[in-house]
Amino acid sequence: MKLQPDRIVGVNVIGGYTSDSVRIGERTWHHSLLLPWQGEATAWRPANVDELGVADFEAVAELEPELVLFGSGHALRFAHPALLRPLIERRIGVETMDTAAACRTYNLLVAEGRSVVAALLLAPIQGVRKTPSAPL
Repeated sequence: MKLQPDRIVGVNVIGGYTSDSVRIGERTWHHSLLLPWQGEATAWRPANVDELGVADFEAVAELEPELVLFGSGHALRFAHPALLRPLIERRIGVETMDTAAACRTYNLLVAEGRSVVAALLLAPIQGVRKTPSAPL
């Protein structure tokens, strides 16, 4: 079921996702990424929560959103609070959820005109078959 248009003028929208990919416009990402509400999506270094560092969240803070949706991968896992210091110091809100939930929530927030960044961890689950893309 489609919840909203594929395009909102001037705003990035997630068109669909699978267990190991996210589609934005015509491009499908198969590795972690930062998706700001406007501008270009960029690759993000960590593949999982255990690889996160302060510099990873510094890169998110430099995008100057009002809110960050941290998609922690296939399961809900929280980043250590010390890693979030760059966001906390700038008074940028952070919500943690699994990556699929972060994709859905991101689209709702950008449709409301919010300045949000989705910081999405994508790493394939070993031995799990790909599921069909879930349209948004």
